[in-house]
Amino acid sequence: MNPHDPATPSSPTARLLLLETRVLPEMAGLILRSRALREELPRGDGHAVLIVPGFGAGDGATRPLRTFLGSLGYTAYGWDQGVNLGMRPPIKNALNLRLHKLYERHGPVSLIGWSLGGVFVREMARHTPPYVRRVFTLGSPINVRPDANNLMPLFRLINAGRPVNLDLEGFRRRITPPPVPCTAIYTRTDGIVAWPCCREPEAPNTDNVEVRGSHLGLPYNVETIRAIAARLAQPAG
Repeated sequence: MNPHDPATPSSPTARLLLLETRVLPEMAGLILRSRALREELPRGDGHAVLIVPGFGAGDGATRPLRTFLGSLGYTAYGWDQGVNLGMRPPIKNALNLRLHKLYERHGPVSLIGWSLGGVFVREMARHTPPYVRRVFTLGSPINVRPDANNLMPLFRLINAGRPVNLDLEGFRRRITPPPVPCTAIYTRTDGIVAWPCCREPEAPNTDNVEVRGSHLGLPYNVETIRAIAARLAQPAG
């Protein structure tokens, strides 16, 4: 698809953006259903899972997901880089180093990226596929066009004084999934990123899972957690 074609997705509507307040009941729902979920879902094999937060979020936002995956038997890690304000060379180097260390300690690592974090983990898997067991993206802008979202104004504000280069050619090259199993989890009522941009291209190593809920609530969404747990429990490869 051509990112400049008016038929391609635009940013989610103001109504959908307002519906992002659903994150609060989604978080409460996870707390209330955690015990039943733990009894329902398959146990993990202890392999490492690295979770990268979305733009404007840090490890605190992904702690509930890490805690839950830990209760299933996985060894879950945060990205340990503070608040995600976009990719910069020091962040890229730190993430690559963290992945290498986790691989040395645990073997191949599963990667989960929420929103912009999903863009990061896909590229980590693309550059070092032997270190990565599988990739999950949660509402991540990985397809169609990079600017069909409601975060661009905030991104430009935080990066004031710096040119924001969308690098459309680079984005088009990155649409191709990395050579590991990739699962994209998305919601059609996403108020942050246009949902068609959150789906993986069809390929033998990709699948797309639609859930009901908000963008901000994806790490706490019970359907998201079911989808992640089912795939993490599959044998490597």
